[in-house]
Amino acid sequence: MGRGFGARTEGDAQGRPGRSADDSRLDQLLTRAATGDEQAFAGIYDALAQTVMGLACRVLRDKAQAEEVTQDVMVEVWRTADRFHPERGAARTWVLTLAHRRAVDRVRSTAAGRARELRAALLEQERPFDTVAEEVEVREEQRVVFHCLAQLARELRLPLVLAYYEGLTYAEVSEALSTPAGTIKSRIRQGLQRLHDCLEAGS
Repeated sequence: MGRGFGARTEGDAQGRPGRSADDSRLDQLLTRAATGDEQAFAGIYDALAQTVMGLACRVLRDKAQAEEVTQDVMVEVWRTADRFHPERGAARTWVLTLAHRRAVDRVRSTAAGRARELRAALLEQERPFDTVAEEVEVREEQRVVFHCLAQLARELRLPLVLAYYEGLTYAEVSEALSTPAGTIKSRIRQGLQRLHDCLEAGS
């Protein structure tokens, strides 16, 4: 199963110029797989699974996710083999195009998941700061800080909380709030200045 791909043949059996013996063989196997030929699909799997895995690893930089994507891609190849048209391109190219699309989709999905986690953390900060201060026994200095934070407008308070209490970078705060990084930096500077003035007035 999947052996003999390195053998040389006398040209392309279907008359397509410029195809290697391996590519011609893969075209034939994928065409047969489209008819439900499981042995032909096994040949495709043996020949291309490692190549798909390598591509997925380069895109995802995570072996476990790359393995999952590889399995998803090969299942998709089996399900959609009838969409392959050898006159439009090589089977190898068709399969690797599916693999690249799947890997990029996984990257986007992972990034979206991280953004949702940041937003969830953000929602935790929606409670009034005076309520938080009442729930936890804190020193007088901390009580004053919470009080001053509560006086800030929401657009100034949230960037400060995410940056100084959650430890997020400017870029991560920008993503969490869907606001340009330059605007975030400006709001943090303005918030710090107002917080400083409030603390000075209360000392």
